[in-house]
Amino acid sequence: MVKSDLPFGSEFSPFQIDLIEVLEIASRCQGDWKKFEEQIRKRYFQHNKTSDYNKMKLANNCKLGMIAYGLIDRDSNLTEIGNKLLKLKQKPIELYTLFAKHIMLNRNGLLFIQCIQDMTSAGEKIDLIKLRQGLSERGINFPRGGKHPSILRLWLEMAGIFEKGSWRINQNKLNQIMGVSSTEIEQLSVLTPEQRAYVKTLANLSKGGPFFSNDIEKMATAIYGIKFNEKNLPKQVLYPLEKAGYIKLERGTKAMGRGAKPFSVYPTKKMANEILRPVIAQLEKQVIDDIRPLLLKPLNEILSSLDSPDKHLKGLALEALAFKLLRLIDLTYIATRLRGIDTGGAEVDLIFEGDRLLFSRWQIQCKNTKSVSIDAVAKEVGLTHALKSNVIVIVSTGAIGGDARTYAETVMKTSNIDIILIDKCDLTEILRNPITIIDILNREAKNAMKLKKLNI
Repeated sequence: MVKSDLPFGSEFSPFQIDLIEVLEIASRCQGDWKKFEEQIRKRYFQHNKTSDYNKMKLANNCKLGMIAYGLIDRDSNLTEIGNKLLKLKQKPIELYTLFAKHIMLNRNGLLFIQCIQDMTSAGEKIDLIKLRQGLSERGINFPRGGKHPSILRLWLEMAGIFEKGSWRINQNKLNQIMGVSSTEIEQLSVLTPEQRAYVKTLANLSKGGPFFSNDIEKMATAIYGIKFNEKNLPKQVLYPLEKAGYIKLERGTKAMGRGAKPFSVYPTKKMANEILRPVIAQLEKQVIDDIRPLLLKPLNEILSSLDSPDKHLKGLALEALAFKLLRLIDLTYIATRLRGIDTGGAEVDLIFEGDRLLFSRWQIQCKNTKSVSIDAVAKEVGLTHALKSNVIVIVSTGAIGGDARTYAETVMKTSNIDIILIDKCDLTEILRNPITIIDILNREAKNAMKLKKLNI
């Protein structure tokens, strides 16, 4: 039987049981699972037109569903989340909101929603067969014929995340529920576009700091297209974010008649809140097992692994580095080591996508060699037709050969493809200051613009 990555829910749906009532029954039974099953049978399945054996089987399925959703343990004792939900029995809106949040963070609900959003954006009609395929591509599986996705959708519908009776997602409700608390939701809702872009940019950098305030501003402008008032940055952005608890500031000192230095900005614990960690954890579940531990490490540790005498570890570190770099600029991760019919059997290290202003697909190849050859670039160019990529990124621990650069420039002149070449010198700069990735990408963009200039 296929191991399910979505919770089993047969006979545990809001159409069949009352969540508050089954939690109360579990609380009264105090770990007596036989008593719990019997009471579930009497309350919900006693009048079912079937045999007594099947009635008990239905009750057992309900119990197994509650176990799969993390509400009770094997003896039918309420878990921590089960107890929290029961305490909210007089506040059903808060109860279903908390349950939905638990499902999204701890039962692969976010990946489930992301898959549906992607399919909807692609114009696909959602059904269980297509949904199975889409989830499988993200490493999420459930038994053939299982009702797992349908029941999960029903519980999220109870919190308003799905519109009644449909696969349409209420994005405002989703954003609200994924907030940390009502106070923080209120704080986020009153942030200006500049403040939100600044916070998100700092969050993308994940660990580390301090960072110069003007560097974060520069990066936010490049990624999100937000224009800041440089003179009023402290008053309009920095001080409000510090008051909200997202950043800590240290004032720069004056530099020899050149005015004040920029603030040093530190991310706070609130930046690494209870939401960010589970979201990152779900993202890591999509990545193949052997590079997952490296993704938990800061950028400098990954870069130091590039000098390992172990060639396998060195290769994994390079893939993890490319992953980190593309996440720095807030692109959406799609796949690792993609190989199949679409690639003609060739392997692509990483695929990322972006949807700001226009859609872009980024195809990443990592090279752990002294020099990148023309053949390596040519292979990636050939794959763009199958993958419908707009951008090729080649990351190398060595140099980019002259012939390879010349070929890349020829391709950019004669097609709509952009080719970004990141070599050992660039990686050294990024290690010194992660924000320099913006300078490197701007350099590559200006080069592409020059090569693609129209002769008017």
